[in-house]
Amino acid sequence: MPSSLPGIKVLKVQGRRPSLPAGPRIYAVGDIHGRLDLLDELLSRVNADIAHRPTARPVFVFLGDYIDRGPYSRETIDRLIELGATKECVFLKGNHEQIAIKCLSDPSLFDRWMRLGGVETLVSYGVAPRNMARGQQIVELQSAFHGAVPQAHFRFFRDQQTSFACGDFFFVHAGVKPRIELSRQAENDLLWIRDEFLSSNEDFGKIVVHGHTPTREIEVRPNRINIDTGAFATGKLTCLVIEEESLSVIDTL
Repeated sequence: MPSSLPGIKVLKVQGRRPSLPAGPRIYAVGDIHGRLDLLDELLSRVNADIAHRPTARPVFVFLGDYIDRGPYSRETIDRLIELGATKECVFLKGNHEQIAIKCLSDPSLFDRWMRLGGVETLVSYGVAPRNMARGQQIVELQSAFHGAVPQAHFRFFRDQQTSFACGDFFFVHAGVKPRIELSRQAENDLLWIRDEFLSSNEDFGKIVVHGHTPTREIEVRPNRINIDTGAFATGKLTCLVIEEESLSVIDTL
């Protein structure tokens, strides 16, 4: 196999050699959070890698949290829809997508969503929060947001998966609940779990590739790999590249 491009970091998982079946090369991308600029830069680097090391089946796996916090949530969704029309893509649901869509029917969640970065998402869809009575404001925001989201975006949110398994790897947004079979995980845990999962040394049966909890550098543990490097704040969007027994990293720094 031709060597990787300069700047691509090779990884090893301590104590085991997890692998994919021959054929696919997976490009797993961490939390984007409205940073279209970083997504475009990362995709350019991925395309350069594919040109340098041709593969018949590149598979893009996005780990969720496409929206909120960064300035280009709507534009990020547009770009991902475009990519999905021409490439083999798996789009996983993040907790930010879950709460944003739930806000359309549950006004009690609006304050929480705003604190999680929802204001930036509303603005990206052309909806600007205004000063008015709180209840009235939420009703108007619900209506305006619903009217501003294109049907193609609703389909994108609707069709997202909560997990994806391939070979020795299990891809998910946040993590998994220890001592529960991967096939029986609850959606809320897959999208929101933190401490119980992060502190676990349990063998989950597969290496769990996840985001959700930002760290300065990619975390490689015997049972999990965290690729959320806090792109919206750090400028570092990370992609884990897996092909058979090879693991490497492409990022925007």
